[in-house]
Amino acid sequence: MLTTSLPSAYTPPSGWLTTSVWPVSDAQETPKLESHYIAHAAAKLEARIRARLPGRRLAAVAGRLAEMVPEVQQGFDSSYARFKLTRRWSRVASVLIVLGTLLALVLALRDAFRGGELESFDWVPLVESAINDVVFAAIAVFFLWALPERRERRTLVGLLHRLRSLAHVVDMHQLDKDPEQARSDYVPTAQSPPNRMNAEELHHYFDYCSELVSLIAKTAALCAEHSSDAVVLDTVSNLETLAAQMSQKIWQKISLLPEH
Repeated sequence: MLTTSLPSAYTPPSGWLTTSVWPVSDAQETPKLESHYIAHAAAKLEARIRARLPGRRLAAVAGRLAEMVPEVQQGFDSSYARFKLTRRWSRVASVLIVLGTLLALVLALRDAFRGGELESFDWVPLVESAINDVVFAAIAVFFLWALPERRERRTLVGLLHRLRSLAHVVDMHQLDKDPEQARSDYVPTAQSPPNRMNAEELHHYFDYCSELVSLIAKTAALCAEHSSDAVVLDTVSNLETLAAQMSQKIWQKISLLPEH
């Protein structure tokens, strides 16, 4: 029996990382998604659709996704720059509010003791005013502290909603494609959609739709890598679940296609 083994000093050939399924970033050793790989895959899918099924509008959807991926990355970059700027100013404002509140309390106590000894009931309005100042200061600090995360969340959720809409567009394209139309004994009705594809073309069409929704889910996963916000992660998870359900429905149609 013929056996082969790799030498102990084996090193992968040059370019191995760029052709692997999970590209490795230059900045990190751990595998991660890269936006330009997703954009390149979407552009290649558009070219494949145009070559195999010329005239089909599904290719335009793949082209739109290829254009959206750089837009999503630019949205990340601008959002992160805005996040750092907002966080810096919110921290400064929080410190000023805390210092202002402490200064107001110190001045109030100084004026109170300067006027002489206070009766017990004279402390009530002073304590009440101090509590109100502390409570309102705490609310303001909490609002300012969470402001950068809320702004980042709004940007990322907006991008995810655009991707969700694109996934539904893909679903609409395959919705009226009936695998039964490719059967030789199929009898259309007056309301049946026109059938312009044979079994082989329908198989490729459904396959392209499945790849497209998968790429949409990968684009959404980019948002999860740029945020740890619970709302963003939950939206990404819901979109990935939606894409998986769409892909499962598409492959059920593929399984109903006749042999070709």
